[in-house]
Amino acid sequence: MTTEQIQENVLKLGKWFHNIDLHGVKTAPDHFLGDYPSFKYQNFSKAIPADLTGKSVLDIGCNAGFYSIEMKKRGAERVVAIDSDERYLAQGRFAAETLGFDIEFRNMSVYEVAELGEKFDVVIFMGVLYHLRHPLLALDLLYDNVVGDILIFQSMQRGGDVVEPLNVDYEFSETDMFMSPNFPQMYFIEKNYSHDPTNWWIPNRAGAEAMLRSAGFEITAHPEPEVYICRRAELADNQPRAVYPSRQTKK
Repeated sequence: MTTEQIQENVLKLGKWFHNIDLHGVKTAPDHFLGDYPSFKYQNFSKAIPADLTGKSVLDIGCNAGFYSIEMKKRGAERVVAIDSDERYLAQGRFAAETLGFDIEFRNMSVYEVAELGEKFDVVIFMGVLYHLRHPLLALDLLYDNVVGDILIFQSMQRGGDVVEPLNVDYEFSETDMFMSPNFPQMYFIEKNYSHDPTNWWIPNRAGAEAMLRSAGFEITAHPEPEVYICRRAELADNQPRAVYPSRQTKK
């Protein structure tokens, strides 16, 4: 396609949230955050294996596919990108086709990942957690069904940004720790935050890290304030779990 044809198609596909360079045509040149998500990606890109040859990748909440495309650039053999917004999926398909990358886009929510029926070497879960009404369930489903090795996780965070040591247990009468802004916590948004009614739960740093550990992930790197590189860890036999169907058939 010519530059003019690419520009015309970009406009037809509506407003873009990912600013992707399509042979010189920027899809969101006026993004309020700047060159997003490229500038954010540069802060943690070196924490991801540079060579993904032969690896499979699942991009959850892929939007227009910026991260899916970046994983293909690193040689990923197979990339599956899922989102529940058809506009974003259409944008992603166009971007991938224009750049010559074979990426499989599907309309699917994080709660449906078990339907994929496979585990992936790398799972990208960025910018999704705080849009979910059931965030810990989502992390459990990722652990049980799709994360084979690496999880790249990002969530908006608010509140305290210091992780303080915690006791294994507390007496019922002890309440002082709940007054600390750095105690693991999630802020519930009943109405809107940043003009977005889908911002439901926003953790502080300690809360985000505690949830990842609780779901069975080991944090191996924290290269950017909101980004964590995690590995799938073995669940302890005494690790508490809600009883989901996948949990009942785990062993």
